[in-house]
Amino acid sequence: MRSIWNGAISFGLVSIPIKLVNATENHSVSFRQIHTKDGGRIRYRKVCELEEREVPSAEIGKGYQDADGSIIPITDQDLAALPIPTAKTIEIVAFVPADRIDPLQMDAAYYLSASGVPAAKPYTLLREALKRSQKVAIAKYALRGRERLGMLRVVDDVIAMHGLLWPDEIRAPEGVAPETHVTVRDAELDLADALMDTLGEVDISTLHDDYRDAVEELIASKVEGATPAERTPAAEAGGGKVIDLIAALESSVRAARTARGEASGGDSADDKVAEVTPIARKSSRATPKQVGGKKSTASSASASASAASAKKKAAPTKKATAGKKTAAARKATAGKKTTAAKKTTTKRRASA
Repeated sequence: MRSIWNGAISFGLVSIPIKLVNATENHSVSFRQIHTKDGGRIRYRKVCELEEREVPSAEIGKGYQDADGSIIPITDQDLAALPIPTAKTIEIVAFVPADRIDPLQMDAAYYLSASGVPAAKPYTLLREALKRSQKVAIAKYALRGRERLGMLRVVDDVIAMHGLLWPDEIRAPEGVAPETHVTVRDAELDLADALMDTLGEVDISTLHDDYRDAVEELIASKVEGATPAERTPAAEAGGGKVIDLIAALESSVRAARTARGEASGGDSADDKVAEVTPIARKSSRATPKQVGGKKSTASSASASASAASAKKKAAPTKKATAGKKTAAARKATAGKKTTAAKKTTTKRRASA
C-alpha cells in the first residue's frame, strides 16, 4: 500500500520511524456531470477574477479572507516556518482507557507501518505495551496543513491510528432530543428487549452495500444496451407514525423470528430468551366463569319465582275450598231451620 505521510512516533525519548497508510477505501460508484442534451462533460475551470482568464495550478496559492473581504496571501514557506513540533512526528501525549474516547470524535483511520529494519524493535515494543495495558495512546500529528488529534490502538499485529476531532469541534446536541414528555412502560421495554434478542448478532464482515450492487448492475445493463429491469420500489416510510407501539413491537418480533426460520411458538433457547408475556388488557366482556355464575344465579332466581308463583296459585285454591265449605254449612243450617219450621206449623194445624 502506498504511504501518504512519512515521519516518526515520539514515545518519550523513543523515536519510531513509520509510514502512514490509509486503512479505509471508498467503494462508492462515482458519477460525472454531463450536458444532458449531447452527453458532453461538464468541467470546472479556475479563473482569476481580475484577469478573467483560466489559471494553471502552478500559479495558484493560498489566501485568507479577512472580515472586510480583503485577501491576505499565505505561502507554503510561511506555514513551514511555524513552530509545529508535530510537523513530521506523531507525538504521544497520554495513555487512556479506550472507553474514554467518544465515538463522535472518530474520523479517518490509518495503519502505521514500521519504516525500515531499525524501527521493528521499538514498533513491536509500543504495540505489546498497548496490548498489555489495554489502553489507547492519544497523540498529536500534523497532516494536510493542520495539526490533528489521533488515537493509536492495536489491530491484529499492527498499530492503527484513528484521527480524532478536537473536542471543540463536537457540537452539543441541543434541541435534538424530543421535547414532549413520554413515558415508556415496562411492557414496551420488555418487547423491545425481546426484539433485540430475536434479531441477535451479526458478523459485520458479511454485510455489503446492496445499493452499490444495484447501481453497478444498472451501469452494466446500459453498457450492453439492454433495458434495465424494473425494480419494485421500496416501501415508503409512514412518517414515523406508530398507532399501537405494542402491536408494532409484537409484529416485529414475529417477523424477525420468521426471517430466522424459527417457529413462533418454538421451545429453543432463543425462543425462550425472546419469549414475550402477553399484556393483560381490561375488557368489558364477562369471562366464561362469570357467565356460568350468572346463569346459575338466573336459574336459582327462576326456580324461586316458580315456587312463589306456585304458592300464589295454591293460596287461592285453599280460599276457594274454605268458601265452598262455608257455603255448604250455611245451606245445611238453613235446611235444618226450614224443616223445624215446617214441623212446628204441622203441629199447630193438628191442635186446631
